[in-house]
Amino acid sequence: MSLAWLLFAVILTSTVAFAAPPEEAAQAAAAEADLLGRETPRSTVSGLIRALAEHDYDRAAQYFDLPANSSRQRATAAARAREFQALLDSGGSLEPYAALSNVATGRIGDELPVNQERVGEIVVKGRTIPVLLSRGEEDGQQIWRISRETTGGIAAATGGSGGRPLTQRAQFTVAGAPLEDWGMLVGLGMLVFVGLWTLATILVAIMRRFVADPAANGFYRFFEAALPPFSLLIAVFVFFEWAERLPVAIVARQTLLRYTGILLVIAFVWFGLRLVNAVAQLAITRMQRRGRRQVVSVIILLRRTAKVLLLLFSGIGILDTFGIDVTTGIAALGIGGIALALGAQKTVENLVGSVTVIADRPAQVGDFIKVGDVIGTVEDIGIRSSRIRTLGRTLVTIPNGDFSSRQIENFAARDRFLFNPVIALDYRTPAARLEEAVGIVRQVVLGHENIAEGARANLGAIGARSFDVEVFSYIDVPEFEVSVVVREALLLAIVCRLEEAGFSLAFPAQTIALAPDQLEVLKPGPAS
Repeated sequence: MSLAWLLFAVILTSTVAFAAPPEEAAQAAAAEADLLGRETPRSTVSGLIRALAEHDYDRAAQYFDLPANSSRQRATAAARAREFQALLDSGGSLEPYAALSNVATGRIGDELPVNQERVGEIVVKGRTIPVLLSRGEEDGQQIWRISRETTGGIAAATGGSGGRPLTQRAQFTVAGAPLEDWGMLVGLGMLVFVGLWTLATILVAIMRRFVADPAANGFYRFFEAALPPFSLLIAVFVFFEWAERLPVAIVARQTLLRYTGILLVIAFVWFGLRLVNAVAQLAITRMQRRGRRQVVSVIILLRRTAKVLLLLFSGIGILDTFGIDVTTGIAALGIGGIALALGAQKTVENLVGSVTVIADRPAQVGDFIKVGDVIGTVEDIGIRSSRIRTLGRTLVTIPNGDFSSRQIENFAARDRFLFNPVIALDYRTPAARLEEAVGIVRQVVLGHENIAEGARANLGAIGARSFDVEVFSYIDVPEFEVSVVVREALLLAIVCRLEEAGFSLAFPAQTIALAPDQLEVLKPGPAS
């Protein structure tokens, strides 16, 4: 067995379901009528293993391209099936489930005739005999069976002796194989995995001792994330290699190799998820240090998208390992795509909105914004929605479709802050001193180091109760916290300077003039 082919087959199991041509799907559907499931190389090998597990050699004989017209021929075919199992148990091997072709036409480009497929090998007296499937017609159906070249090669190598007979060991059997064989294979897998996991843990601990700042070291974070799932991945590969060399029942070996493919998928997904997390977190940390918050939003979106894709393809791969035909389901989704699109209009709108928000960058994570009547800090821009932490510390979730279509006021994008107070002077201020008061306000504003050029202070209006001195200027700092301090310093300086010069600030007051007769009415009467 080629380990590289196995790896390639497991990785592409899910993508083949998407890429299978319609003709192949139609062929597989047309071949479903075969009761023994011999329509593809994978289903043929799986059906043969099930028959051997049940010791139903009459049924197993039907997976061989042998004549079965008479009772004697059928008995001979059953003996060949028993002999085949004995040879596989004593050192033969079959391709793992994931590496077998699940297409009715078989694997193309393997340097074999189009009607043949290699699915394993058997060693008889030092001679390696390939296990070949041949595709032929039976009762008007195209089916795969163990070829006559294979059975003939086995007969020639054994000299017609039938090979080593299948001995019935007096042991407790589980699913058609001795419990001892199951225990040997499971023990091997556990031993390899625990050993590699322990080695990975020791390596990470040693690296931690030699790294000054593990949290900020990209090399260390990569290995800390990669080694645990990578140890599982290597353990699966080692198990695949060693399991084939053990003298155990082919039923136990083939069954465990089939479902070990699930561990291979889990290892890849685990490795991918941890690697995506580590790389994304490292990139986010670097972008935050450089103040590039818009890139942080893009990284978060890409991280979530990568995780969803990993989980999607792993789910398809696991379903395929259990023998569930995902191609039919995907075709059904294609047929119902219009209905699905109509029902998922909001979801699609939110996905498009998230792309718009990321590309247009009206707001980024950490910005203080106003969206409609919501004011707060952006905490997250996700695939479907964005979350804003309000001033009241509540969390508001807005779908990205709605978020991208609203008017967004971004306070974090300000490079300076408006300082535009109105100083109300008392109405009793003499006209001759009004110019002096305006000059004091102007001097305080223009004399501050954090006021941008172009500032002005003028008598703007004569109000109903005060003389209004209007200030128009910008505090030339980008930080909101600093602008608050500067604003306070300016207002205190204006009040102090006006008070030192003898000016009073106006306050809401109203003078009411009463006639003498009205005053008489308001006087209290004599006490009774």
